[in-house]
Amino acid sequence: MRERVVAACDGASKGNPGPAGWAWVVADETESPARWEAGPLGRATNNVAELTALERLLTATDPGVPLEVRMDSQYAMKAVTTWLPGWKRNGWKTAAGKPVANRELVVRIDALLEGRSVDFRYVPAHQVDGDPLNDFADRAASQAAKIQEPAGSALGSAEPPPSEDTPKSGAAKPGGARRRPARQGAGASSRTIKAKFPGRCLCGRSYGAGEPIARNAQGWGHPECRTAEAAGRP
Repeated sequence: MRERVVAACDGASKGNPGPAGWAWVVADETESPARWEAGPLGRATNNVAELTALERLLTATDPGVPLEVRMDSQYAMKAVTTWLPGWKRNGWKTAAGKPVANRELVVRIDALLEGRSVDFRYVPAHQVDGDPLNDFADRAASQAAKIQEPAGSALGSAEPPPSEDTPKSGAAKPGGARRRPARQGAGASSRTIKAKFPGRCLCGRSYGAGEPIARNAQGWGHPECRTAEAAGRP
């Protein structure tokens, strides 16, 4: 029996809510993808997709073996670790007295965690040099959301395609020319977008889905941190 299983899971929603999918991947002894599974959810939110991915991973792994779960969803992690005890004490109400969102999923995950040794590890999403397992799960979930079909190693599926959301460092242009990294001085672009998924800025603070972010030297982060970096401020 293996001493520990290392895995990652992720969910995706193209529209939040919109076409959604989930995925998990279990690593071998070298932490390379060994087996994986992904599936469609129809129309759902990103939070539902993230929780479903965790539920499916827990269902697919041996409860008698310690498990390390890598996730880029702080909501899903906090829901089943930090917030769950308080929700149960409050009769499945939040601190504000509102019904807990996605309660059925959280209850099922709570039952699956009972008596298990599970270590949750947060990893930032869509980083050039991010966690390979999380990146694999992210790509598989995104593909499932787009095509609304199941996939996985048991089905003989090919590895999911590259993510469109992960910045490409020095990616090649058509014709073989390579893009130069964006300048971080006064001429840097001021364009901001809304984050599709939670992530972590170079300053160390995280940002949530829907928050404004801008590209910086290490990927994406808070617009004010990009401005401070360009000006040379700490």
